[in-house]
Amino acid sequence: MRCVIARFPFDLTRNGVLESMKGIKPEQLSGESVIIGRRTYPVKQVGQVLTRQDRRDFSAGEVLRAMTQLGFTCRELPQAAAPTRVRTPMQQASAMLGAPAAA
Repeated sequence: MRCVIARFPFDLTRNGVLESMKGIKPEQLSGESVIIGRRTYPVKQVGQVLTRQDRRDFSAGEVLRAMTQLGFTCRELPQAAAPTRVRTPMQQASAMLGAPAAA
């Protein structure tokens, strides 16, 4: 499959990607990821290995689009959990005593 990453055309195949990533240790995940074989790689690491370009030269979206078209499972950035409300010491003490806490 022909795809454009960082304004350069690349002919990528599923088997070619599997072969390129063989023996590459996945870095720690901090954002979008791609599952290749049994390993989960950061998208930028995959793009760097496949294109041999600096990670600043391409976007994660370009690599995600190419990997999705090749049939790999891609994961987006996880949604941040809603912040939980922290009780004040007075509210905590009221809750422990069984009295209704003031809002």
